[in-house]
Amino acid sequence: MNRPAMITQLEAQGHQPWDVLVIGGGASGLGAALEASSRGFKTLLLEQGDFAQGTSSRSTKLIHGGVRYLAQGDLMLVFEALHERGLLMQNAPHLVSNQAFIIPNYDWWGGPFYTIGLKVYDMMAGKLGLGPSEGISREETIKALPNIKREGLRGGVVYYDGQFDDARLAVHLAHTIADQGGTVLNYMKVTGMLKAADERITGITATDVETGKDYQVHSRVVINATGVFVDDVLKMDNVKAEKTTVSSQGVHLVLDKVFLPGDAAVLIPKTDDGRVLFAVPWYGKVLVGTTDTPVDSPSIEPRALEEEVEFILTTAGKYLTHAPLRSDVRSVFAGLRPLVAPKTEGKPTKEISRGHKISVSLSGLLTMTGGKWTTYRKMGQDVMDKATIGADLEERASVTQNLPLHGSESGIEASDPLRHYGTDKAAVRRIASDDSAMAALLHPNLQFIKAEVIWAVREEMARTIADVLARRVRALFLDAGASMEVADEVGRLMARELGWNQEKLASEIQKFQSLVKGYML
Repeated sequence: MNRPAMITQLEAQGHQPWDVLVIGGGASGLGAALEASSRGFKTLLLEQGDFAQGTSSRSTKLIHGGVRYLAQGDLMLVFEALHERGLLMQNAPHLVSNQAFIIPNYDWWGGPFYTIGLKVYDMMAGKLGLGPSEGISREETIKALPNIKREGLRGGVVYYDGQFDDARLAVHLAHTIADQGGTVLNYMKVTGMLKAADERITGITATDVETGKDYQVHSRVVINATGVFVDDVLKMDNVKAEKTTVSSQGVHLVLDKVFLPGDAAVLIPKTDDGRVLFAVPWYGKVLVGTTDTPVDSPSIEPRALEEEVEFILTTAGKYLTHAPLRSDVRSVFAGLRPLVAPKTEGKPTKEISRGHKISVSLSGLLTMTGGKWTTYRKMGQDVMDKATIGADLEERASVTQNLPLHGSESGIEASDPLRHYGTDKAAVRRIASDDSAMAALLHPNLQFIKAEVIWAVREEMARTIADVLARRVRALFLDAGASMEVADEVGRLMARELGWNQEKLASEIQKFQSLVKGYML
């Protein structure tokens, strides 16, 4: 999968209409494009930046039914998400793993309350469950969570959910779309709509961000799957379009493993702001979050607010014997949740459902709002079912429930640092064996090797240093300081592959260094 080949496919289509054109390369857009391409439709996906550059690379890294949604009584969403969790575990075992979570209990009623609730969670998962939840003693809780606050601790409840690497899943989805005959392009910005005399959409105009070349692309169906930016695309279609989405910011801090030794994650079920707080092992670090802060105007690179950082540190400190300080934070990142605008003005964002909604404009534009990573496949299925009716496409059954994603391979050792490449890991290792220098670690504090940079450029459409260090390997999200230190070397490796001159190389390094500052405290 490489960008020049995808450009060739786009240009070869000329003015012949695609069956389905998807705007947006995040979870919802990739899900829609995979659904379309796997049904045999001529499919094109366009993303203005990199795949999963926005919200879809900034999650808590969980494929889950949502314990909090169960407590809120959103049973349909929990049912759907638990079903989808099980399917993704089957279809992408190289990308999703089973993670144990422990809820520490400091109240006499907490043990029975959470145990009963999580037994309901287990029953709702049915045969796709990951393991039975159970109450554990104070001693067992301390053994599993050595850094947990012991004063007042009565015991805990353990349950199981899925963990994944969101940006890696996005790349593998893009690759699967290509495997299914679809065309996917990053750095292709949609700039306007093409319409027939009756005002129905017949396609879009777009500009290649890299070259500045403009395109007119025709399609029988256009799907707006741009997350927090769906209203911008709706305005392209109709300047009077009403607001459909509200944005909520979630912030995560990344700490060293010393703050959560062991393999279990922690769920604090009720924080001062009424949310839950997770501390989850991830790539040898600990991910702690999140917040739920309303945002008026979305941006591609949102920044954590000072009060959000302090809230996470303070809340974590209440439950950890060795409490984290600002100086312990290796990286901080923020993401914006695209939530369906509530009918009731002023409703707190934490109370807005994470379910998805599909609407159809008078022009025929289909728009996807809401949703979350766990249900990306179902979102894609739903939007294509609606598109089939609206655009008079041939009715074809969905096959994605049992469609293995690119690289799918089971039985991979969890300790294998290349496990998330699945069947592609042998090709990555060949790059390292052909040139021993490529087998070296990018940085002693990171578990990624130089061969992964080469693979990202050749086979995963990485075009910038940030594409590599933020989304192909997760260096920026794991240790911002370390990623700053390796930017020059990654730039040189990419320059050799992409033919950058010294001026281009210097510019790319400078852009990445500016970006990194937003991930450091």
